[in-house]
Amino acid sequence: MAVALLLVTVIVSYRQTVRAYPHGGGAYIVARENLGDLPGLTAASALLIDYVLTVSVSIAAGVAAITSAAPGVAEYGLLMALGFVALVTIANLRGVKEAGLLFALPTYAFVVTMYVLVVSGLVQCLGGCPQAPTAGTELEVESALTLFVILRAFSSGATALTGVEAITNGVPAFRYPQSRNAATTLGIMGCIAVTLFLGISYLATATNVVAFEGMPRTVTAQIALAVFGSGFGFYAVQVVTALILILAANTAYADFPRLSSVLTGDRFLPRQFAALGDRLVFSNGALVLAVAASLLLIVFDADVTQLIQLYVVGVFTSFTLSQAGMVRHWLKTQERNWRRSMVVNGIGSAVTGVVLVVVATTKFIGGAWIVIVAIPLVVLLMYRIHRHYQQVSLELRAGVAEPELGRPNHAVVLLDRVDESVAGAVSYMHAIAPASMQAFAVLPDNDVEARWAELTRDVPLRILRGTNSRDVLDAVREALSQERDKHPGAFTTAIVAETRSQSWVELLRHHRLALRLKAGLLAERDLVVTNILAPSGPGPYTVEEPVEHHVVVLVSGVHNATMRALAYAERLAPTSLRALSINLSTENSSRILYEWADWDLRIPLELLDSPFRSIEDSVRAYVRDFAPDGRRVVVTAVLPEFIVPHWYHRPLHNQTALLVKGALLFERGVVVTSVPYPLHGTVAAQDAAPPPRRGHSRR
Repeated sequence: MAVALLLVTVIVSYRQTVRAYPHGGGAYIVARENLGDLPGLTAASALLIDYVLTVSVSIAAGVAAITSAAPGVAEYGLLMALGFVALVTIANLRGVKEAGLLFALPTYAFVVTMYVLVVSGLVQCLGGCPQAPTAGTELEVESALTLFVILRAFSSGATALTGVEAITNGVPAFRYPQSRNAATTLGIMGCIAVTLFLGISYLATATNVVAFEGMPRTVTAQIALAVFGSGFGFYAVQVVTALILILAANTAYADFPRLSSVLTGDRFLPRQFAALGDRLVFSNGALVLAVAASLLLIVFDADVTQLIQLYVVGVFTSFTLSQAGMVRHWLKTQERNWRRSMVVNGIGSAVTGVVLVVVATTKFIGGAWIVIVAIPLVVLLMYRIHRHYQQVSLELRAGVAEPELGRPNHAVVLLDRVDESVAGAVSYMHAIAPASMQAFAVLPDNDVEARWAELTRDVPLRILRGTNSRDVLDAVREALSQERDKHPGAFTTAIVAETRSQSWVELLRHHRLALRLKAGLLAERDLVVTNILAPSGPGPYTVEEPVEHHVVVLVSGVHNATMRALAYAERLAPTSLRALSINLSTENSSRILYEWADWDLRIPLELLDSPFRSIEDSVRAYVRDFAPDGRRVVVTAVLPEFIVPHWYHRPLHNQTALLVKGALLFERGVVVTSVPYPLHGTVAAQDAAPPPRRGHSRR
């Protein structure tokens, strides 16, 4: 009864939240907006952890329902659990609409079946309740019935409240009017949850179910066996219970990616979490959730008894902070009936706060301590990510963001043999008209000098000695460093010549040196890395300067890294030069167009819609329109890339550039160039350039 009253309290409180926040008012938004960053991030961290636990506990409980009906498959419980995680993940990656249709019918079937179970059991109890298989089982008493034991039982029952937060996070997903429909859904869900919870609890007591660790059947299975016997009714209850528990993980798949994307928008999580797939699903969030939940299942061997000890702490943390935030909201806005609303949310906050203390205390040793420790660690991580992104934003806009003018370009071709790719690299080097040209041969063939003399006499060749690829990489770095020192303030371009492979496997097998060179040189500051691929051929190889050389600079924002890439592109002697931005967000694209015009940049900017929300496919289709063939027509794709000061910052940047380079790797006649912009992490806020003002040009 206490859990039922708690559920009613939370439902009533959250109905006010969805009305006050019609565009989505999850605990993170409410707490951060009204209480500040720390309470908001605490609520967000608690929810993210609890969403992972929701998947793990739901899947493990569903598997327990299956093994209750078929004990012979119990030894395969972990494998089944991991399989169900994969199944639910794939269903969600297919898209929200498809996932909703898939999960609707089992939900209705579960509600109907459970009501039939409760009503049938209550009718039978009129003439004497049937007895569960474990009725009369005597257990060894481990402790007296103390207040702590009662509170521990209460905290386990409080898991019934874990789905409430999902509706407040997902208000925008409802049909218009969203807030009213969400509030109605909360009310219906509360009525169903309370009646079924009370009915199942009564039948568990009336049929004398004895629950103990390691029991072969769940409590619900024992009640169904007592009410229906071992016939169709029992198996129907087990099937729908298994389905609803497994598919209950879908709640987390809807809200974990959505909350992650909101946190990403506020720069508290890596930008990859904001990427929408072609099915309008935050795919990266769903995949991270699946991996985290699977790890928990493996660590705890899909044991519900162990996993449940970690549960609920996170959700009641978010409940408490969200309702406290709503109290502050009513105090600030003083809308109609604000005093009554404030009292309701205040009671909700106080009640859930008490329950949080009870749950944390009673389940601490059993495993809740893991969550209690994890929440502040996740908060700290999000603060560090936020601070890094803020520092990067300041540094990218420090000083005056204008294209750098008058910087010469010095080019160096890197090769280990003379073939079609090297001939193409030399041809490309002539086309970009650098201030100086030379070539470095690394781990070369025996006849490389003679074959180089046959190919060209205009470019001097220097042999770099080394016994293995690591020694060669160090030698290349040193040689290129010397070249940069000779030409301070100029661009130095390392052109890596590579023969096109038929597959990724062949690429890794036969071109490890080129891969090592590209990966190693990208970390070098102020060194432009250009990759040229060409098909293999028997020769003879000739140097032919292309007739058309089109340069495309990929743009994701207007800042110093973009300006450096534009400055470099202008030094490539292009036939045509343009900037390209892929439209994945109307807000971001509008900002880029405004800033481009405000800075009065003379290079034309093209905005390309991506119908399937795939940057790499859109860029690939765009460059193919030039019909590059590698000889007569060449297209250079210039990508600005950040060089971060620490290795642990790398996952936060350049992931889009990596995807684009992978997409263009096998495109004939396309040259991919990475222009580095080193980040030092030392720019103060006062040194950053102010935001552009409409009607005022910087040039």
